[in-house]
Amino acid sequence: MKAVLIPGDGIGKEISESILQITEALRLDIDWVTYQAGADYALAHGELFEPGLLEAIKEYKWALKGPTATPIGTGFRSVNVALRQYFETYANVRPVKSLVGIASRYEFIDLVTIRENTEDLYKGIEYKVNDNMANGVKLITREASEKICRYAFEYTRKHNRNKVTAVHKANIMKLTDGLFLEAYREVAKDYPEIQTQEIIVDNMCMQLVLYPEKYDVLVAPNLYGDIISDLCAGLVGGLGFAPSANIGDDYHIYEAAHGSAPDIAGKNIANPSALILSFVMMLEALGEENAAQKIKDALNMVVKEGVKTTPDIGGQATTTEFTQAIINKIQAGR
Repeated sequence: MKAVLIPGDGIGKEISESILQITEALRLDIDWVTYQAGADYALAHGELFEPGLLEAIKEYKWALKGPTATPIGTGFRSVNVALRQYFETYANVRPVKSLVGIASRYEFIDLVTIRENTEDLYKGIEYKVNDNMANGVKLITREASEKICRYAFEYTRKHNRNKVTAVHKANIMKLTDGLFLEAYREVAKDYPEIQTQEIIVDNMCMQLVLYPEKYDVLVAPNLYGDIISDLCAGLVGGLGFAPSANIGDDYHIYEAAHGSAPDIAGKNIANPSALILSFVMMLEALGEENAAQKIKDALNMVVKEGVKTTPDIGGQATTTEFTQAIINKIQAGR
């Protein structure tokens, strides 16, 4: 099969190379078609995407994306947001799980944030009222809310999980978040075997820090989902181990949740784990569970041993050495 690979900005090119090497080592039937997108490409060419990128994703329907940079306050809009809205990948799925060998205040974390991906404030409807005032529109629809809530319950059922917690601020935003919560309650009626829970977003942040083991699958509107998924990543050691999937009815775009880290770009010391785990999610969705499990097991062993790990997690290995260590574990387990 063919799939699109978007290396992105900064360290994206280095960690994308890890994916190519692992694909080759496992002899997977994936022919990667590479296209450029992001700040570096926009600076050189004046547009976000290399010509043919959108058409390739339309044709192949599967893509894996490295981190892309977005200017703060000025410049072009996010590549991520643009792709999500263009391909209507309405569900952003971000699982986090504790790994032995990663320093963290917590153990045995196993959480999934499922975030509505196409509307809310990320719709980008904003304008200047005058020189001293700007307004942003928080767009919430019943259709999108029901769709993401149903996806969360279906995900919970499929993965043999137990509880879906709705994250909201309906005590203040009674119409917008109230509509989201109304949709959640309606959808929940179709899943009587799954526990339900509703938590206000600020309290949710505190509860995740105090008692993360009490939670399972979290479903939230776009902005809250973005924030709490990063918080959840912090519970397991940071965004370096935070994979992400953008799922629509027809298209699947997987990506590392972290940024492009321009300060270490080109130094061959970036941790490719988040992109590798995103690739694992992609393989699982493709039905390649055996290959996915081999990669996960190998990654876990390399991190646990701590001999060939990158500097961000206490090692001295290069990106290339870390990737090769994973490949060696995969090959040894054949």
